Amino acid sequence: MAEKTIMLCCAAGMSTSLLVSKMQKAAEAQGLDAEIFATGASDADNQLESKKIDCVLLGPQVRFMEGQFKEKLAPKGIGVEVIDMKAYGMMDGETVLKQALALIG
Repeated sequence: MAEKTIMLCCAAGMSTSLLVSKMQKAAEAQGLDAEIFATGASDADNQLESKKIDCVLLGPQVRFMEGQFKEKLAPKGIGVEVIDMKAYGMMDGETVLKQALALIG
């Protein structure tokens, strides 16, 4: 099992898949043992129940769901943030990985 598990959530789980691979490359370069995966908003609850997730990053297109996620995950100690729009647009895996790691603490 990975040391850290990072879930990216977007409308369908597709647009973030490229970002996931770039984040995985950045994690490997840093020697981090991390499981990073993308899911659609409709499947997020299933993923949260079936895995131990350390943080959730939301794609800019589902930023309106941030309040719901924070309310649901705060009692579990799981941090939630919207992915920085510039980093998302540039598919900057290293920056988004830093954002996730800062959220995990």
